[in-house]
Amino acid sequence: MRVLRRTLGALLVLGGAPAFLTGCTAARGDDAKPGDERPAALAPFERLLPAPASVRVQGPGYAFGPGTVIRTGSDADEEVRQVGELLAEQLRGTSGLPLPVVDGAGGDGVRLRIDEEAEGVGDEGYRLESDRTGITLTARTPAGLFHAGQTLRQLLPVTGAGAVPGGTVTDAPHFAYRGAMVDLARHFFSAEQVKRYVDQLAQYKVNTLHLHLTDDQGWRLAIDGWPRLAEYGGGSEVGGGAGGYWTKDEYRSVVAYAGERYVDVVPEIDMPGHVNAAQASYAELNCDGKARERYTGIKVGFSSLCVAKERTYEFIDEVLGEVAELTPGRYLHIGGDEAHSTPAADYAAFMDRAQEVVGRHGKTVIAWHQLAAARPAPEAVLQYWGHDKTAAAEKARVAAAAKAGHKVILSPADRLYLDMKYDAATGPGLAWAGYVPVRRSYDWDPGSYLPGVPRAAVLGVEAPLWTETIATRLDLEFMAFPRILGLAELGWSPAPRNWEDYRRRLAAQGPRLDAQDVNYHRAADVPWG
Repeated sequence: MRVLRRTLGALLVLGGAPAFLTGCTAARGDDAKPGDERPAALAPFERLLPAPASVRVQGPGYAFGPGTVIRTGSDADEEVRQVGELLAEQLRGTSGLPLPVVDGAGGDGVRLRIDEEAEGVGDEGYRLESDRTGITLTARTPAGLFHAGQTLRQLLPVTGAGAVPGGTVTDAPHFAYRGAMVDLARHFFSAEQVKRYVDQLAQYKVNTLHLHLTDDQGWRLAIDGWPRLAEYGGGSEVGGGAGGYWTKDEYRSVVAYAGERYVDVVPEIDMPGHVNAAQASYAELNCDGKARERYTGIKVGFSSLCVAKERTYEFIDEVLGEVAELTPGRYLHIGGDEAHSTPAADYAAFMDRAQEVVGRHGKTVIAWHQLAAARPAPEAVLQYWGHDKTAAAEKARVAAAAKAGHKVILSPADRLYLDMKYDAATGPGLAWAGYVPVRRSYDWDPGSYLPGVPRAAVLGVEAPLWTETIATRLDLEFMAFPRILGLAELGWSPAPRNWEDYRRRLAAQGPRLDAQDVNYHRAADVPWG
């Protein structure tokens, strides 16, 4: 028997078995030392990413074959069956096996089991047990079963049927919020392109998709009460392209697709700045009553809603009301960053009213951390996007808000902004926050990152991908991968973490990314093989 647990940033091997993890402390009795020789190849449990909380390696495993079935239990509800069907679909594509989904808990194969009293797994975690008779996935919720299924996918070969080694994984997330953002406003991406990204995120247990739907360069969601927002404001993007927008049905389809993979959608309607597309569409949103020209550059901070006009608040009420109605999730993001053209007093007054609108429509506010300089509503969540050179006073305002009870999502630009170049040779991307190589994006601790913000105040982490220079699916994937896998582990796996261990496990994901035709950056300090 071998037990692997998350300690000292790596997986610690306990007991008398030989060590087999690179970059971790291996215990082989009292004389074990870091740096002992390990084989180049990682065994299936060692490759898991995000790293699980605990792995117990024991006994023979289960070999998949033509007779393997997925069992959803004799009294499974429809949601559990849907999890089973999706898992079967995912495994069929790589194994080539039929993998029918059947009712009933008895028999061999893959067994899905809900146990509301399961210990050590929380609402999103799971237990995976493998022996010669089959594999049992146990969770308190269908979300946990889905995550267990994603772990199972990694334990199987990239192609072919293969076998899962004997043992038990007991796992649960460290942070509740594990997010990725796509900026649809600077460059437009279709609903189908975003669904592909959802699939890529969900297999690594990322559970939130933040959609930046509006900005100076474009408005990307149809609003019935204000149709020119999409019809005219959606007709531009950075560089002068045609832009585009999603219909409400397309937005619903993304929300539903993400929901089936236990990814919540957080829509963002940015305000009071970043609104030129809206002001080009409707003259009445400008203080002077004159429509603005559409904008295709990348400057920020020049636009502002007219805070003094009551019509402005009718606008945000109607827009946010429609967006809230389309969105089943808890949160609605109202931006609030880079409002350089809105005086401070006006900004605070505007955000007071905007937050009240969000609450009236039954949602909880998320805003960029500049809201801390105003009056965050009770329960409002702040998303921090500063960096190492951000002024201490600005960080202190976020810390004060955290001490007052506000949760914080961490998206430091010099760690998690996926549009930052890896290095000087990177083609797409920007570098205003510095270069962000793969190691820098991973090698930090969210729980101790911001002075004065305790770990308990950190709701989670999010990796935004701004698209001023990102116009294609290939560029989006190249900038996101492999850094988004580091985000997934920062959000899921407990601290501390270990870069040497992680880079080996990251390299082991290369064949999986290749098989999925993901365009990723092959960082030189990762031993891709």
